Amino acid sequence: MFGVVRQKVSAGGSPLTILGQTLPFLRAVASPLRSYSSAAKEMTVRDALNSALDEEMSADPRVFLMGEEVGEYQGAYKISKGLLDKYGPDRVLDTPITEAGFTGIGVGAAYHGLKPVVEFMTFNFSMQAIDHIINSAAKSNYMSAGQLSVPIVFRGPNGAAAGVGAQHSQCYAAWYASCPGLKVLAPYSSEDARGLLKAAIRDPDPVVFLENELLYGESFPVSAEVLDSSFCLPIGKAKIEKEGKDVTITAFSKMVGLALQAADILAKEGINAEVINLRSIRPLDRATINASVRKTNRLVTVEEGFPQHGIGAEICTSVVEESFGYLDAPVERIAGADVPMPYAANLERTAVPQVEDIVRAAKRACYRSMPMAAAA
Repeated sequence: MFGVVRQKVSAGGSPLTILGQTLPFLRAVASPLRSYSSAAKEMTVRDALNSALDEEMSADPRVFLMGEEVGEYQGAYKISKGLLDKYGPDRVLDTPITEAGFTGIGVGAAYHGLKPVVEFMTFNFSMQAIDHIINSAAKSNYMSAGQLSVPIVFRGPNGAAAGVGAQHSQCYAAWYASCPGLKVLAPYSSEDARGLLKAAIRDPDPVVFLENELLYGESFPVSAEVLDSSFCLPIGKAKIEKEGKDVTITAFSKMVGLALQAADILAKEGINAEVINLRSIRPLDRATINASVRKTNRLVTVEEGFPQHGIGAEICTSVVEESFGYLDAPVERIAGADVPMPYAANLERTAVPQVEDIVRAAKRACYRSMPMAAAA
């Protein structure tokens, strides 16, 4: 199909118009808040993502959105609300339920100079399209010796939600972060969502943008700077959400909120925890993490993904390689259970990290409680 698109583009047609004409054929075939300076108002993560998409589409006619139910239904989670009415069906494209098909179209459009934003209803469904993400989008710049850029964003909810079972609850941060050629971002707050999505859309390389369904409706304070249309956060830079001196806690996405709650509890017991919001999973801000560990001499990593070969394991390796001599206690890793996500609510809770898990780990690192082995 892209052979036809290429011929029409060569003949002088607009890539966006041609894409809009071609897609119908495919259709026919198939929570603590802090550390935000000068907060002027509150904004939900949903609205932050929507406004970032709107502003980037307005600023650059090459940007377009495609995915299941992003247009007429305004997005499964209403992230694309109002965009179809404003930009029309050529730039807000409803697709069939075929992740492999529309992801391939998105990558091909990026090859031709457009800037697609591909929405997955959940990143679990990105497995249907992983060949296009890894073998096409991630590797093309290297394989073309830098001659081919692939400015595309793959975005959608990632990780555990609530009561949706094993096939809709997995965290793919470690999967995609292991692949050279991809950038992987995971926002926590509205500031993160707005600034990082803008950065992702403007970036010349493919970006995997991992949102969290349970955060969409959460409100966070945002400053006038964040609301400015020029606002953009740097990729590869973490944020220290709370400064501390006794133990470093790293987290990303929804786990940042749990880490901040744990820090509040720890403070009441005399432990001053530093909480780092990673924001960027690849590239990872190793400098900020190691600088914090060299100050606190202790580390707790938190993630909701599987423990083996996870983000926490990579952070631990970085600290052992660069700051081992500064550690005063073994590194603690908090992760999801090493099992597929249970459906039953009581089992689901035990499979996902909780605030009390982080508190216990930080206490162990500070020698305020018995190690687990001794307790057993």
